[in-house]
Amino acid sequence: MMKLKEIEELDLEGKRVLLRADLNVTFKPNSTEIADDTRIRESIATIQFLQQRNAKTLICSHVGRPKGKAVPDLKIEHVRTRLQDLLGAEIQYVGGPCDESIAETLKSAPNGSVAILENLRFHPGEKANDPKFATYLASIADYFINDAFGVSHREHASIAGIAKATPVYAGLLMRAETEMLNRALESDEHPFVAVIGGAKVADKLPVVENLAKKADSILIGGGMIAAFQAAQGLPHGETELSSKELNAAESLLKNPETADKLVIPIDITQADRFAEDSRYILTHKTWASEKGYILDIGPWTMGTYIHKLAHARKIIWNGPVGLFEWKSFSAGTVEVAHAIARNNDAFTLAGGGSTVEAIQTMNLTQHFTHISTGGGASLEFLEGKTLPGIASLQHHL
Repeated sequence: MMKLKEIEELDLEGKRVLLRADLNVTFKPNSTEIADDTRIRESIATIQFLQQRNAKTLICSHVGRPKGKAVPDLKIEHVRTRLQDLLGAEIQYVGGPCDESIAETLKSAPNGSVAILENLRFHPGEKANDPKFATYLASIADYFINDAFGVSHREHASIAGIAKATPVYAGLLMRAETEMLNRALESDEHPFVAVIGGAKVADKLPVVENLAKKADSILIGGGMIAAFQAAQGLPHGETELSSKELNAAESLLKNPETADKLVIPIDITQADRFAEDSRYILTHKTWASEKGYILDIGPWTMGTYIHKLAHARKIIWNGPVGLFEWKSFSAGTVEVAHAIARNNDAFTLAGGGSTVEAIQTMNLTQHFTHISTGGGASLEFLEGKTLPGIASLQHHL
C-alpha cells in the first residue's frame, strides 16, 4: 500500500517551507496580462494552510519556457501581483532562483509570512534536473512541499531531483488531484464512460488503450476521428496522420478488448477548409470527403453520446470532441459538456487545457466533481504511468 506524505504530519510553527506551486499561467497574445488564473487560484488553499500554521513560506514555480535564461516577459512578478491580490496578503519577492542570501532572508522573515522566488526555469539546472541545483533548493528550507501537480510528470530539479536531497510532502492541491484521478481509474463505479478528444492524437491513443481496460465505453472525438476513419479505410479529409498514429488506431480496432469499448462517430461535420468561416456539411462517416477537415461530430453521434453520458456513473473527459472555439464546430463539445453537467448521479472528472476552457466558457465548472489543473500530467496519469513528482511523495506502509 502507498500513501502520500502529507503536510498535516508536520510541525510548521516558525519553520521555513519551500512550496513548489504550479503558477505557469497563460498570457493574452503579445502581453503579460494573465489570460487564465485558475492555477493561481487553486494554489491558494495550501498557502493559506501554511500561513495559519505560522510557517515561513517561500513559493517557487516556473513560468513559460525561458530555456535557462532570464526573459523579462516571463518574470515571476507578473504572477506575484495576481497571487498577492487573490491571497489578500503581501508576498515578498526575494530574487533568485539561486542566491545565497535567500536562506538568510527566509530565516529572518516573520512567522506566517509569504515570499516568492524568481522563475525557476531562469536557471538551467531546473529543466536539466541538476543535482546541485536540487540540493540548493533543498537547503533553503526546513521542509519541501510539492503542490505542483501540473508538472509532476517532469523530471526537473524541483519536482524529481529534490526528493534525493530532502523528504517531499504533498500539498492540498496535489493530494486532491491524486485522490480524484485514482478514483477515476480505480473505483468500481459503472457504467464508466470516457470521452477522449482534442487535437493531439499521438498523446491520446495511449490513454484510450489504458482506459479500455477499465471503462465500459470510450467516446471518440476531436483529431482522433480522422485517425480512426483512416484506420477503417474510410475518407479522413486532408488531416495529416503519422504512421505511429495510424498504426495505433489500427491496433486498437483489431484488439477485441479495446474495439468493443470504442464508440466512433457515425456521422461528422466536415469543413471544406481549415477556417472559421469555412463551408461545412454534416455527413455519414462513409460519405466523408478526401478534401477538407473533420472538425466536429455529427447530430446522430451527439445523440448516442448524450444517451451514454446520461446513464453513466463515472465519467472522464479529456479533450473537446470538435473545434469548439469556432461556433460552427462547437455543437458536439457543447452537447457533451451539458450532458455531463446534467448527470448529478455520476462522479465526473475533466482535464486538459482546452477541455477546462470549454467548461469555463459555458459556466459549467460547478457541475463537475473535479476539474484537473494538469494537462500533460493528467494524461500520463490516465495512461497508467508513474509520475516522478508523485513517486517522490510516496512511502510504503
